[in-house]
Amino acid sequence: MSLLNQTIKKIMPPDQRAIKFVKNKLSQTMTNPDGLGELQNILLRYVGITGQIKPEIPKKLTIITCADHGVAEMNVSAYPQETTAHMTRNYLVSKGAVANSMSNFCGSDMIVVDMGIKAPVDDIPGLIDHKIAPGTNNCAKGPAMTREQAIEAIETGIQLVNTYANKGYCCFLPGEMGIANTTSSAAIVACLCNLTPKQATGRGTNISDERLAIKIDVVKQALTVNKPDPTDGLDVMSKIGGFELACITGIILGAAANHCFVVLDGFNTGSAALVAQAICPEVTNYLMASHLAAEPAHNAILKKLNLSPYMDLKFRLGEATGSSIAVNILDCAIKTYHSVCQAALAEKDKLIKPNIPTTDFDTKMALLKQVRNITLPDEVAREKCRNRIDNLTKPIYSLGKLENIAENIAGITRQKKPTQVRKKILVITPQESCSVVQHRLTQAFASHANANYHFTSIPKNLMKPQTLSFSLLQGICYGSKINNIDVLGIACCENHPKEICGTFSLTIKQQLCNFDNSLRYSKRKFLSLEPNPYLCQIAFMAGIAIGAASKGILVLSDDIPSSIAIRYALLLAPTINPYIMFVCPDYLNLHITTGGGCICALGMKLIDASLQMLKDMKTFAEADVAIANDGPGAKIQTK
Repeated sequence: MSLLNQTIKKIMPPDQRAIKFVKNKLSQTMTNPDGLGELQNILLRYVGITGQIKPEIPKKLTIITCADHGVAEMNVSAYPQETTAHMTRNYLVSKGAVANSMSNFCGSDMIVVDMGIKAPVDDIPGLIDHKIAPGTNNCAKGPAMTREQAIEAIETGIQLVNTYANKGYCCFLPGEMGIANTTSSAAIVACLCNLTPKQATGRGTNISDERLAIKIDVVKQALTVNKPDPTDGLDVMSKIGGFELACITGIILGAAANHCFVVLDGFNTGSAALVAQAICPEVTNYLMASHLAAEPAHNAILKKLNLSPYMDLKFRLGEATGSSIAVNILDCAIKTYHSVCQAALAEKDKLIKPNIPTTDFDTKMALLKQVRNITLPDEVAREKCRNRIDNLTKPIYSLGKLENIAENIAGITRQKKPTQVRKKILVITPQESCSVVQHRLTQAFASHANANYHFTSIPKNLMKPQTLSFSLLQGICYGSKINNIDVLGIACCENHPKEICGTFSLTIKQQLCNFDNSLRYSKRKFLSLEPNPYLCQIAFMAGIAIGAASKGILVLSDDIPSSIAIRYALLLAPTINPYIMFVCPDYLNLHITTGGGCICALGMKLIDASLQMLKDMKTFAEADVAIANDGPGAKIQTK
């Protein structure tokens, strides 16, 4: 029996007993664990795959598979074919690619595999040689490879997983490098998702309109010439696939057989997963999604695999970019689970004591002047950072919102290449302390984000029926006194022994927002509302955002109340806009309803990922990699 058939026979359904155990454990501790949103689902999927009732942070391995495609001769990419070899050298010699920085970010080891690079690469140290052939044939003119070669490439992926699973790795992050591989992937997706070539084909390395038209036609040719059978995954891969894509298909099958899991990255790993699904449908239970890629057909892939993305960062790049961020979220979910389950052992009197804010009305005029004359981020540092990002070894703009975050941080910190920021989470509570469960949650998330945190109770005089302007000013005073911080997350929490997402969010949303979620009041009407404790708290939080932003601090939203408060802060002081970051839904889509800093902590990790990119990645000149010859990159990238 072949290795492929042996592997398929070993793939079993996830462990439902482990899932039930962990779910019950959460329910015993929290009255509403569903408030954790996708964090709970990610955790349960992980324990079902691994069978761990005491889940551990997974040992991770990023596997970058590299191969060339014969279809590159059809002029479908913005980069020359030698870029495959250049980038392979970059991974292992310069160590300056996205894959290097993101594996560093998520704590993953990394290997690079030659599945079929056309150019000579024998001198690259550390490159694992599994070359099937020096690139595939041109799939626009006939089969890309033989069926036997497809099986060999898939079994190579299986063997890699078998080897590393025996070394304790249980999480695999596949990435790929192969000029023109999005053309093959588009053909695969068109075949297996029943899409037209136009629906399945995107810009890949950010090609021009003219080259996109060529690419769509090439995909159409590949499908017409080869007529791949969508019921036969091997037929699809052999006719229109790539050696590196086939290896990823094998990685997915091998992981499932070893009770390990694969976090999918973008379009190319998704196409490989579709082939794995066609070979063995059960394999989808061992997959996790990460992000929604910029390629238009990626959503169709995820729908076919019955997976949902956790973020939309506008990536158009492989190299395990989004999957590295997603697996970092899994790490956070595991840490949170253990922290919450230990909450029953904690003593309430050992909770951190709240800091009571004080108001200095003597500085009222100075504060208002400071807010009106807020200093904008440094445009020179911002432009220098953008210029470097555009020339890093990747397709132009391919890291989407991660690039925007890095550019903003550069302007705020006034450094063209910032590598770290000082972070703090401020949790506002109307009581003298929070629940043990809430404190454990905040502690776990803040620790994961490497951020300081503290709880601040609102003084009773602020809760008295005065005016919202009074609460707002007190918040501005408090926010403007925050020092030695670059990034501030503003959150709030309930005060209940187990409940962490009670009535506060719903009440505030009903009072201050319209049905379509738009703000209900103008700034004057908001400040003239009849004060009550809830509204005073929102005004106080809005004031903190204004005061902190006036000090040049980036302010991150957290739960629904904090987001509403910051939106009203923007209404009251529009000049703070450059210093505001709404984590959900602008960056993450995790459906978390808990407060206490959970969401803003994950936003802080996105900032860390963007800074890791700046710290580790090399430019085309530094790594000696070919620049774009088409699309916007051809006009901007230099070497």
